[in-house]
Amino acid sequence: MTKYKTHGESRKFDPNFKGPIHNRGCTDVLCCILFILAMFGYFAVGILAWSQGDPRKVIYPTDSRGQFCGQDGTAQEKKPLLFYFNILKCTSPLVLLEFQCPTTQVCVESCPDRYLTFSKTMLVGSKEDREYYKRFCKEGVDFTKMSVPEILRDGLCPGMLMPSKAFTRRCLPALSTKKGVVVVGNQTILDDGEGAKVNATKVLEASKKSNMAVEARQVAMRIFEDYTQSWHWILLGLVIAMIVSLIFIVLLRFLAGIMIWVMIVLVILVIGYGIFHCYMEFASLKGEPGADVTIRDLGLQTDFSVYLQIRQTWLAFMIILAIVEVIVILLLIFLRKRILIAIALIKEASRAVGHVMSALFYPLLTFALLAVVIAYWAITAVFLSTSNDQVYKVFNTSECEYSRDTCDPKTFNTSNVSAQCPDAECLFAFYGGETLYHKYLIVFQLYNVFLFFWCANFVTALGQVTLAGGFASYYWAFKKPEDIPAYPIFSSLGRALRYHTGSLAFGSLILSLVQVIRVILEYLDHKLKGAQNKFAKFLLSCMKCCFWCLEKCIKFLNRNAYIMIAIYGKSFCTSAREAFFLLMRNIVRVAVLDKVTDFLLFLGKLLIVGIVGIFSFFFFSGRIKAVEQATPSLNYYWVPILTVVVGSYLIAHGFFSVYAMCVDTLFLCFLEDLERNDGTTERPYFMSQSLLTLLKKSNEEPKIVD
Repeated sequence: MTKYKTHGESRKFDPNFKGPIHNRGCTDVLCCILFILAMFGYFAVGILAWSQGDPRKVIYPTDSRGQFCGQDGTAQEKKPLLFYFNILKCTSPLVLLEFQCPTTQVCVESCPDRYLTFSKTMLVGSKEDREYYKRFCKEGVDFTKMSVPEILRDGLCPGMLMPSKAFTRRCLPALSTKKGVVVVGNQTILDDGEGAKVNATKVLEASKKSNMAVEARQVAMRIFEDYTQSWHWILLGLVIAMIVSLIFIVLLRFLAGIMIWVMIVLVILVIGYGIFHCYMEFASLKGEPGADVTIRDLGLQTDFSVYLQIRQTWLAFMIILAIVEVIVILLLIFLRKRILIAIALIKEASRAVGHVMSALFYPLLTFALLAVVIAYWAITAVFLSTSNDQVYKVFNTSECEYSRDTCDPKTFNTSNVSAQCPDAECLFAFYGGETLYHKYLIVFQLYNVFLFFWCANFVTALGQVTLAGGFASYYWAFKKPEDIPAYPIFSSLGRALRYHTGSLAFGSLILSLVQVIRVILEYLDHKLKGAQNKFAKFLLSCMKCCFWCLEKCIKFLNRNAYIMIAIYGKSFCTSAREAFFLLMRNIVRVAVLDKVTDFLLFLGKLLIVGIVGIFSFFFFSGRIKAVEQATPSLNYYWVPILTVVVGSYLIAHGFFSVYAMCVDTLFLCFLEDLERNDGTTERPYFMSQSLLTLLKKSNEEPKIVD
């Protein structure tokens, strides 16, 4: 009795209970209202972001006047690339991609393909070179009225051109090596057009990462080509993965017991071999010089291989493995009945999936809803990040008190700044703003992230409640499959949405809060990577570990709470408490079934991924002679192989998540069945005959009256 008082009272018999309750009411209404209001707020943030944001800021590069290069319907339509007057003023291409470099930028049709200096080109260059150079100057420059020094002084043209390549719509130097020396267009020393000599190595330092990025772009293009050549074969591989997953779930009904016992025997044999190996090593070191030294005498050594040369180490290993072997064997002896129950429940789950086939297709709805949530979050995040205004700053080369001050390009030429700093320019710097909207922009971004987690967890919770309701309808059908209600999955989905939106929102809210905290901790950890405070790092690592464990516990509790909600229609807290106490009253069964099921499903995923992966490897690498002619010509044959492997795992995970939910639901129903009923004609068990036989229980036959 103490057990039941500690972990709640066992379930009482109810003659009217026949499975998931249909006459139920709305639960956790306040949280439902809060979720609806949060969704309205989410839509409002999205509308605000879409009205203020401009994705063109991400798609198109921006020149010094704030114009988008290559945008259709504008004067820059035929100039899709951004050219930097003096690339040496930029520390690295990553700065070019994220912030503005302190040099004039203009939109151009193509990147320069030759090395030229403005002074030489205008004074002694050919007519063709002069016309070519003018493409990279600012618009409206009158070369007949201004001298070369005046043009350079006013920053109307770049001092030099160097061969460049386009990357992310920006012209970056095309560097190469010649006999181990860095060159730009076959030259090692460059004239910057202003009388100074520049070593090509300096250009390399200014754009070292750009060449890596250019190479990465070439690799990306080859990968894209591979996808265009092999996409239909990839789809075929994913279809095969789907078929294999279905076959495996069907076979689990017949092979679950064999697979589990084979795994158990293999574990025992592996540990036994470890003991044998340790003994052989222990025996082989007998009489060896220094082998009888104790670990205490040896002390702490940084080279751990030293410990493997003394007998005491192998003796310790052998004793530890022997203890583990004995514990495993004793657990198998004492838990053999519970392992048999776990196997029987896994087989029963296969029968349930067979009778509720629509459950296998429900993950498609979950994937579709998650895709909508992810797409809405990503689009809103892009619009929020691009909803800043254009900010212009004063850029200059000489001393100027107004350097880096905010300026207005429309009035800059008539302001005091241009008078006091003749070489200063008002150039586009970055996107920002000082309005009320811009001040709270970070709040909107955090709200977007939080609602993303909340909505994603809500969709997952909806799927779990729906599947739990469908499989509970199967278990509590006394005569299977005659008593199984029609369309159990659709009925369960309707009940979940109509009555339990608040409960699902409550459970997913708790999980989302923990996940957001984990995201913040990861961000702080990223920021503190270069910090020297070891205590702060240790504290942060402990907090990350604690919140990771907390998230796992909440997911486990939520999952079982949703099963109870699907069956009894009670609130989230009540369902979570009842599920927790029910599991605690059967903690040993829970531990055995959970680990056995997880391990079996993991092996199933591994098997499916392995089968499809091996098949795709032999096909795409051209090693199957029968279909060698059909094999597409690829740059990297690992691209479709990796895609098929990852896709196969996701497909297998989708099917097996249904199966895992089925096992968990049937298990809770099984525990409820044992507490509710006793096998009499008034209180018959609802479990299958195989489980009754295993538990040495039976239902009394109804008395026949003559």
